[in-house]
Amino acid sequence: MKSATPSLARAINDRLALDLLLQHGPLTAPQLRDLTGLSRPTVSDLIERLMESGLIQVTGEYGEDRRGPNARLYGLVAERAHVAGVDVRRSALHVTVVDITGRVVGSSTREIVPVSAPQAPGTPAPGAGDLPSDLPGLVAEAVVEAAAGRALETVVIGAPGLVDPRSGDLVAPNDVPGWRPGLSEAVRRRLGVPVTLENEVNLAAVAEWRTGSATGREDFVLLWLDDGIGAATVLGGRLRRGVSGGAGEIGFLEVDGRPYCDQVAAGTADGLAPEVLAERVAKGAAALVSILDPGLVVLGGRTGRAGGDALAALVSERTRALSPAPVEVRPSTVAGNAVLQGAVLTALDLARDTVFG
Repeated sequence: MKSATPSLARAINDRLALDLLLQHGPLTAPQLRDLTGLSRPTVSDLIERLMESGLIQVTGEYGEDRRGPNARLYGLVAERAHVAGVDVRRSALHVTVVDITGRVVGSSTREIVPVSAPQAPGTPAPGAGDLPSDLPGLVAEAVVEAAAGRALETVVIGAPGLVDPRSGDLVAPNDVPGWRPGLSEAVRRRLGVPVTLENEVNLAAVAEWRTGSATGREDFVLLWLDDGIGAATVLGGRLRRGVSGGAGEIGFLEVDGRPYCDQVAAGTADGLAPEVLAERVAKGAAALVSILDPGLVVLGGRTGRAGGDALAALVSERTRALSPAPVEVRPSTVAGNAVLQGAVLTALDLARDTVFG
């Protein structure tokens, strides 16, 4: 086996230090040595390299009674790069812009108004940028507003529908007014930065995995219960999309002679008794558990979050009765918009790989 070249070893050490600064915040040189296990000269060299490249800077000193190089705190240059996450829903789109550390620096929202929708008396007709026929322009406009003049490294868009992992485009049209094939490419041309399109439930699963009920789990399924119904699968520590992006489209499954989505979509679920809703949700959960054996099912979306621990407990009881594989059922614990958070986290991963190496 060949050993790493000096340049590769330096790159690995630099990335290790940068990831530690992301995780812990500003650190001194001795703290970096302790956390990395690297020698004093190696840490001194990497600090010098990272400062020269504009990735880290001195942010203060550690301890009031200490002075000198070993007391300096080194932190990431947060403004080194910015990214945007976009959540495109059927009636509105939401944008969040963060710096390379993940700190939110801007946000914006736009309504998506169908062209045929009647306008309230006395209100002006929507402008060209507000029409869903120009949805790429609406997305780009919202991103530019949220960025507020900051250059962006990348943009990740979450939307309902099957996204082909190979082409990065929707396999089939969704019901977002004005959506058309090639929307992400159209947004890229307008913004002049890389744009990635991802299924909304997959992004919500990323947020659940990193900050919610699936933190620390290598295997789980997110069952998304909202206006749309879907699932996202993480197995072996990897998000599984399927060959065409159709993994997890459980809403199309026929249960008791009816489409599963018609039985548990938010509009229907709101009027059901908890026991009846749990019975219906469990039938979809049991199908996923019987095939995938993920060990954990997280109930997300508006219905899953609103049901909380009580709904999760009822679904768990009924799922165990329907499937031989043991499973734990938990409600989503992601704070706020899970799709938007997943888009931001995915964009940060892409940007950090580019900027940090």
